[in-house]
Amino acid sequence: MRRVYSGELAVVHGRFHVDSRRDPYGPGPSEACAGQINGLCGAAVPGCLLLGTGLRTGRVGLTVEVHGAAPPLDDGWEDVVEASFRPVSFSTAVLPCGRGALCEVDLPPADHRVRYCGRGMDRSEETEFTAAEVAGPVDHYLLQFWPAPPAADRVVRQTSRSAEGRHRYARSLPPPPSGEGPARDCAETLSWGGRLPSRRVREVGGDARGLVPLDRDLLDAVDAACPATQRSLARWAAHRAFTAAGLDDVDWITPALVALDRGEPLPAPFDDPRRTWERFFTDERTTPGASHASDGCRGNPLRQAMAMPALRAAAQPDPLRAALGALFAAAVTHGTDYPALFAEARREFPALGRGVPPQ
Repeated sequence: MRRVYSGELAVVHGRFHVDSRRDPYGPGPSEACAGQINGLCGAAVPGCLLLGTGLRTGRVGLTVEVHGAAPPLDDGWEDVVEASFRPVSFSTAVLPCGRGALCEVDLPPADHRVRYCGRGMDRSEETEFTAAEVAGPVDHYLLQFWPAPPAADRVVRQTSRSAEGRHRYARSLPPPPSGEGPARDCAETLSWGGRLPSRRVREVGGDARGLVPLDRDLLDAVDAACPATQRSLARWAAHRAFTAAGLDDVDWITPALVALDRGEPLPAPFDDPRRTWERFFTDERTTPGASHASDGCRGNPLRQAMAMPALRAAAQPDPLRAALGALFAAAVTHGTDYPALFAEARREFPALGRGVPPQ
């Protein structure tokens, strides 16, 4: 677990936001909570979260944590919600409304789950602003992030009248635009960086979309490459991910990398995702504080965890899915150094600099 911040936060209009777009004001509640069942953590706007508080104006207590897996739920929190969040850049920050960043969260642009917990929301609504300033924060909040696939938002626990009212408001909102038509087509095009890739790339989904804000041209180049190049790129990217994370020499990981190169099925525990993560989080060499992790992403347990999907991605039967999945995992593992990884990929595979992607 990495504690990013613990202290006080100034709120205005009963909210603050987390943004990887670095918009100082963030979205409004009707936009952020559209289509949700919870109204405390609005996650409908890509790359942004709108968080509600009981206190309208003043200071609240806030703790922000980043975990490698879902943390246990503390019974001391009165109101708890969860939602999915995918940063659109490597720069994610907690932003009080209209002010500069309170803290940098340092999340990779990959799928995460966020849990937002609060207590004292009703008491803060009943407390005058001046009294709250004298006595210190009345309501307190905990914001937790961990890697997880996308899932619907949910209300885990609801105690306060304040939270109940926000949930009721969110459920009254119309869902985001869906279906067919020009508006949907325009939104789809914008989500892919202004031009639609091939249908095969669109079917890959999350990993392909994750490459859009990093290097849109490289995404098209991988799509245009032949299957043999895509397969070789997938294996190369998996090796680069584990090398960057300092995990390539771990005795239970090395055989899987060898099997990948030989085109053989991945050995245990990589034949079972649950067992893979259990092994990862119980081995002192692959957990926070491991002695081999000394610098860069080697010292960042979240990025070490993000290297793990590269291996299973590279072993997928479809060469395009394998290449895009492994390349995205390697990019996330490299963090802000991902441009150097992409430049190395272009040197290693000259075909990535040629061709037009199939339609």
